[in-house]
Amino acid sequence: MAPETGADPQLAVAEIVVGVDGSAGADRALRWAAATAAARGRRLRVVHGLGLETTLSMFGTTDLVLPDVIHGIRTQAAAMLEAAAGFARRVAPELTVETELVDATVTRALVERSASAHLTVLGATGTGGTVAHLGSTLLNVVAHGHGSVVVVRDAAFEQRAERGGPVVVGVDGSTSAPALAAAFAEASERGADLVAVHAWIDLPPSREGATGEFDNADLETAAATRLAEQLAGWSAKYPEVTVERRVYLSGPRTHLLRWSRTAQLVVVGSRGRGGFTGLLLGSTGNTLVQRAHCPVLVAHTH
Repeated sequence: MAPETGADPQLAVAEIVVGVDGSAGADRALRWAAATAAARGRRLRVVHGLGLETTLSMFGTTDLVLPDVIHGIRTQAAAMLEAAAGFARRVAPELTVETELVDATVTRALVERSASAHLTVLGATGTGGTVAHLGSTLLNVVAHGHGSVVVVRDAAFEQRAERGGPVVVGVDGSTSAPALAAAFAEASERGADLVAVHAWIDLPPSREGATGEFDNADLETAAATRLAEQLAGWSAKYPEVTVERRVYLSGPRTHLLRWSRTAQLVVVGSRGRGGFTGLLLGSTGNTLVQRAHCPVLVAHTH
């Protein structure tokens, strides 16, 4: 049974939801989601979408698709889901795992379930650099999901995942509230420090300077003050979280990518400064989803 939508993602009953398709990227996401769910005492829901509407529409009528063919598709998908559940239980034997096979696309299923999920997790396959490496499912869920959507994409991260590192959040002034809420909650949950990164201006990647450092003390002071003001309320709510502030003149993508090499998680808002809609290519969030060296949490409002 699918969970009800609209539930508070911080409630104990809120699940961690992960999409699987048998790819190497999905396996990495499944491992991360299983470990995280076990650490937080949450149930894991493993979802696969058949996309039967799309398949059947290619034939123009369901009469042209033999029932045996549809049965075969379902059987194969069910076997993949059962294997995924077994993999998750090997990662965390104490974990409660439920599987869900839906006729719709996995994109629709994950977007719907993200409304009540504690976290929605996907994996990216490939080395990044172009949208082609990511696929429409990942991009659409990241763009249109609700709450916290996590992309696990760098195989090398698994080799250093146990070493900790801070949670890093990009603060740009326009979408910072959901990102800060998610970042402070994650840092508190993990017992990690939080690094808040703010860039005064957001230049296109081709114009970002090598360092993005300030050459004007007044601008640097103003940027630091703006960041401190945005963090004040959250620091009061999460006094246990140690916060390090980093301000730069420009280059948010460059600096966040650099921080992702040592972070355990990078958090960004779903729409960056400048009014990007749906994580258009070139936004800070989309760049990180493509190229970060650790999992990326894209924070939406519920």
